[in-house]
Amino acid sequence: MDIIFLIITGVVAVHALTHRTDEGERDTVRLLFGCIALLFFFRVLFVDVLEVWN
Repeated sequence: MDIIFLIITGVVAVHALTHRTDEGERDTVRLLFGCIALLFFFRVLFVDVLEVWN
């Protein structure tokens, strides 16, 4: 289940952080949610999967 969560949050984070509008600008809301998804990705990766901080 953790691997599925990592895949989904990883895809969301990459899409949100690399997305640009037609004018070439980045959307602030997408950047915000991309950063939040990236934080959840690293939290699950380090705590649940790798058990670095347990």
